[in-house]
Amino acid sequence: MIPIKAALIDLSGTLHVEDQPTDGAVEALKRLRQLGVSVKFVTNTTKESVSSLYARLVKIGFQLEQTEIYSSLTAASRFVQSNNLNPYYILTDDARKDFPANDSANEYDSVVVGLAPERFSYEYLNEAFRILHNSKGTARLVAIHEGKFYKTKDGISLGPGCFVKGLEYSTGLKSECIGKPNAYFFRSAMPDGLKPEECVMIGDDPNDDCLGAMAIGMRGFLVETGKFQHELYDKDALPKVSGIFKNFSAVVECISKTLN
Repeated sequence: MIPIKAALIDLSGTLHVEDQPTDGAVEALKRLRQLGVSVKFVTNTTKESVSSLYARLVKIGFQLEQTEIYSSLTAASRFVQSNNLNPYYILTDDARKDFPANDSANEYDSVVVGLAPERFSYEYLNEAFRILHNSKGTARLVAIHEGKFYKTKDGISLGPGCFVKGLEYSTGLKSECIGKPNAYFFRSAMPDGLKPEECVMIGDDPNDDCLGAMAIGMRGFLVETGKFQHELYDKDALPKVSGIFKNFSAVVECISKTLN
């Protein structure tokens, strides 16, 4: 087996759930670094700006640099800038900080949707619909990601995917998905000089994290601490990932054995 040289690590549901680290995750991350494995934190989290997410992780005990976080917000902001878009944003105020300012002298030419529970109302969604509908097919619908659901301290909660699909249905437009499981997202997050088979993606989403990474040749390790619910699957119908683990700490223990 080719040794793992880099780990792309999901955040919410994998390293933490809101303000609580998953069991043993803080020490496991230190251990992974000691093994000489390069680390990059890749996340579809769109409720928080990268700076706010970094501050949250440090506050709950993780040791990392802000530059180690590669967010779908970052990728989406680059997409907006490179395409000179003037979007109508359905984002939280904090996430909005990662995007360029609007050009008030021109009309909206696109809609950008992230995880923004307080803006998933008829008022905001209807405004987005009108922009897309009235453009007669010229406006672009940009989904920062299309997650179905995510884990919170109160349990499983709706992700932005259903709202993106609703806009697709009503407008006849197809969204452009930026974050996981987009192959471009994984490739752009990989350290320079490494091949996909030298990398592993560790996350709590069978499709967006693991199968998405495996599609480009990486290994995909699934953890049971977030949205993945083992009990909902029959034994013979479990996701066809590279491995399923109790938590992030168990993944690091497995990697340690392969390197020693």
